Amino acid sequence: MRHYVVRNFPRAESSLIDRLGACGVATVHEAQGRYGLMKPYMRPIYPGAKMAGSAVTVLCHEGDNIMIHAAIETLKPGDVLVVTTKADCTDGMFGDLLAASTRAHGGLGLIIDAGIRDVYDLTEMKFPVWAKAVSAAGTVKESPGSVNVPIVAAGQVVRAGDIVLADDDGVCIVKRENAEEVAKLAEARIKKEAVSREELMAGKLGVEKFRGKLAELGVKYVDELPGDWMS
Repeated sequence: MRHYVVRNFPRAESSLIDRLGACGVATVHEAQGRYGLMKPYMRPIYPGAKMAGSAVTVLCHEGDNIMIHAAIETLKPGDVLVVTTKADCTDGMFGDLLAASTRAHGGLGLIIDAGIRDVYDLTEMKFPVWAKAVSAAGTVKESPGSVNVPIVAAGQVVRAGDIVLADDDGVCIVKRENAEEVAKLAEARIKKEAVSREELMAGKLGVEKFRGKLAELGVKYVDELPGDWMS
């Protein structure tokens, strides 16, 4: 296998990334056809963490973080490190020192399908991280990997320059070339939900729009449970 550090790749406009970030993970995930959501074990290290940026992808050997160091050199302001390993790993591959370096080079935060360490320090820094695990197990710097190649992290394909959205609901990936369309769909969904929220607060039942579907599924409304209801 050949190993590369790709220095240059296209990124979406920051204004478009901001629009998607304002919509949030849950809305964007639904707007793009329930696609792009990473596995739910990817959790933020502190409540209220939120970010939206361009992916800088990192493929590491498990228990080895040398390629994260290499990736930081390619960061531009507004980028997010997205890290995965060649095999399952929960070792603490990223801590406060790497966070300080990431921030110094414009990186917003970290998505890592592996473990991290120094959670207290990262939280004090308000450095947003979504990770699979927390572990004090250290790493070495001996094995090659690649930077800014397509990877699979927590069940999602991520390419350099794809848009990464992360908040308390999880992590969602939007393909860069689909970002404008997804942003429009997400914003339209927010407007629609605002109307629905007002209606529900006024007492309208959400089930009204599903009565036909319930009848189609064979669900019956009765005043008393029939004795043969299990048959």
